[in-house]
Amino acid sequence: MQRIALVYFVVALIETLTTKRRPLVLSPGHLSIFTAYRWQWIGGFIAFSFYMITTYSLYIPDWSFINHKEGKAYTVKCGMRGHLGPACNAVGYVDREILGINHLYKSPAWQHLKACTLSSPRSGPFREDAPGWCHANFEPEGLLSSISAILSGTIGIHYGHVLMHFKGHSQRLKQWLSMAIGLLVLAFLLHFSHAIPINKQLYTISYVCLTAGAAGVVFSGFYILIDVWGLRTPFLFLEWIGMNSMLIFVLGAQGILAAFINGWYYNNPNKTLVTWIKTHVFIDAWHSWNLGTLLYVIFAEITFYGVLAGILHKLGMYWKL
Repeated sequence: MQRIALVYFVVALIETLTTKRRPLVLSPGHLSIFTAYRWQWIGGFIAFSFYMITTYSLYIPDWSFINHKEGKAYTVKCGMRGHLGPACNAVGYVDREILGINHLYKSPAWQHLKACTLSSPRSGPFREDAPGWCHANFEPEGLLSSISAILSGTIGIHYGHVLMHFKGHSQRLKQWLSMAIGLLVLAFLLHFSHAIPINKQLYTISYVCLTAGAAGVVFSGFYILIDVWGLRTPFLFLEWIGMNSMLIFVLGAQGILAAFINGWYYNNPNKTLVTWIKTHVFIDAWHSWNLGTLLYVIFAEITFYGVLAGILHKLGMYWKL
């Protein structure tokens, strides 16, 4: 939520302050929308530059910490710049220096790596020879990585600007898909050339390109189905969720509703209604934890929240600022 708030604040601030500095009608040309909103792109470029310069030029010294749960001290050897691994990256260093390691997330995704646990890619007990950084806290939504996310917000608002200024279906789709496909190509080039790997924890530029490009493709797909072909009814549940997005996010993404339901269990906390449905209806039926979990999210969670949002819509109840 903090990252979303920061990105929204920066992008909205630029949008508000530059309202009188952009034309109401775009000049001819495919790139005219970029020049009309140049201040937004300048803001995104500044965020991009700050992230890249800090990530690759900041010197990361050796660092030590105490794991209070284990009562043991660890030292991580670094002494380098531009490293994107879990031990010596600038994202973690900035958060440790400013926020303090004890205020960071205590169960980061790093702990699922093979270097840390034999249970990889799931969580499990640490290996006896696990490096020290496996035991350290790491903030996946930290300060430096949130700066990179501003570029995601800039690209997102660009999709909205296209919707405002271009009225024809073909014009809109041409703008959206050209940028989306270009971003996806750039993301894969950066990743598979090993220049900048796709990494959500560090919110690398390749990750920004991948997510923004994928969002553009999916958005264009829904636009074709709903606005061009007129297939609105099958997707009304998504419209309802969008009308109450804040409430659904708090209940679903933050796990508040699931935590409430899981508070009612039989014999032990692992025997809840949610666990039973997920295990017996989906995972056991498909004999796959990954596929079963994916199907559970699609056909149980999303369906449930779609129905809930639909009921709230019919009652005229919305949670908004």
